[in-house]
Amino acid sequence: MSEFKRCFWVNMKNPVYIKYHDEEWSRPCHEEQQLYELLLLECFQAGLSWECVLNKRENFRKAYDGFDIDQVIQYDDKKIEALLADSGIIRNRLKVKASVKNSMVFKQIQAEYGSFDHYIWGFTDGNSIEENCELRTSSPLSDTISKDLKKRGMTFVGTTIIYSYLQAIGVLHAHTKECFCYTGNKGK
Repeated sequence: MSEFKRCFWVNMKNPVYIKYHDEEWSRPCHEEQQLYELLLLECFQAGLSWECVLNKRENFRKAYDGFDIDQVIQYDDKKIEALLADSGIIRNRLKVKASVKNSMVFKQIQAEYGSFDHYIWGFTDGNSIEENCELRTSSPLSDTISKDLKKRGMTFVGTTIIYSYLQAIGVLHAHTKECFCYTGNKGK
């Protein structure tokens, strides 16, 4: 698919990145498992590039038991040490510990709202917002969600991380107008 124009940030030499952009990024996501996986991965992105995290995604899936939230919330110090010894993932102690705590909060949100999907998409009444990815790295929406998640006990969920997450799950449809994935280009 390299004959198509894509968003400027896609590394055209990285097939994993191209596939992610073309098939996943900024498409409305309502599957709990995917919402959870992407949120955990976004938290590991803090201070790094998304490409770095994406390149380690399969390793994360193995290390994190397929992102089975019920297993992750049970991780003890022994499992945390095993994760920190795994060279296939990002080995930051604060982020690894946050991934367990954030998983617990994710479960609490699911219990409160019936699903994380209801929670996250409730901020926009279930609608995607069209926003060019070149405009900013945060917004009043990401500020609000970040603040709420922090109040609930999550960490590594600053407004920039949440903004990126909202783009990833399609709450913000952020493809550039030149990109073949841009909504206005469908059918052309």
